[in-house]
Amino acid sequence: MRKQWIFILALLLPAFLYGQTGKVYDNKTCPSKILKMDRKYAVYLPPDYETSQRSYPILYLLHGAGDDHTGWVQFGEVLRIADKAIKSGKATPMIIVMPDANTGQRGYFNDVKGEWRYEDFFFQELIPFVEKEYRVKSEKRYRAISGLSMGGGGTFMYALHHPEMFSSACPLSAATGPITLEEAKGYYEKRGLQNATDAEIETYFKRHSALQLIESIPEDQKKAVRWYIDCGDDDFLFEGNSLTHIAMRKKEIPHEFRIRDGAHNWSYWRESLPTVLAFISDAFHQY
Repeated sequence: MRKQWIFILALLLPAFLYGQTGKVYDNKTCPSKILKMDRKYAVYLPPDYETSQRSYPILYLLHGAGDDHTGWVQFGEVLRIADKAIKSGKATPMIIVMPDANTGQRGYFNDVKGEWRYEDFFFQELIPFVEKEYRVKSEKRYRAISGLSMGGGGTFMYALHHPEMFSSACPLSAATGPITLEEAKGYYEKRGLQNATDAEIETYFKRHSALQLIESIPEDQKKAVRWYIDCGDDDFLFEGNSLTHIAMRKKEIPHEFRIRDGAHNWSYWRESLPTVLAFISDAFHQY
């Protein structure tokens, strides 16, 4: 009888493990002295997180303008898509953190006067907090970043500002920033940037334009990050993404660039996410 039970358990265990699902918590908080408030975030934990003792690679997944940390959970269906990619073997089990960049002030950057320092919060407080709170492999090769629209812009800037932090970066339908300095002045004014000097605007532009950052990238940093860039052929941000691709080609920065049929919407980004998870897993797996 005992042998029969062992045999039955041996048959059922793989089915049980396969039937495990990941978990999403969308109302977590991280305290911030820099922003003087608690910041919300959502987190996806892979199917075997609660039954293992191992540490996991991590993806920081950024939302777009008008959404918050729940965007990828509610509209991006991150739980379903990540579970499916992991169970199929296309993606390695990973933790996915989705921070809120739509409270206090919208966006992932410090403001021009240094009074709102979201980027400083992200690197100095959020990453250390998350990677202490969860079982995370904290080396660069196990950390990736991706995001859509405004979050795609955040992905570009964060990976270009801190190539030592990320093994892969995957901007989707990214807001790549103003193309020229003249365009930047009007662009920033429309977004509430007032009373800034021309020098401050120029400095801010050079730090928050993908084209400007790529133009000035040091030779030894060209291969520091693996890039996957994706934008729909009907997306209103198509020009900026295409120009960024061309600039990267001219600077001989290795990257993958994809144009698919689609527009600036969740249908497009839900289709992007499985490929992103597979792409960053290649680095996590030491491709």
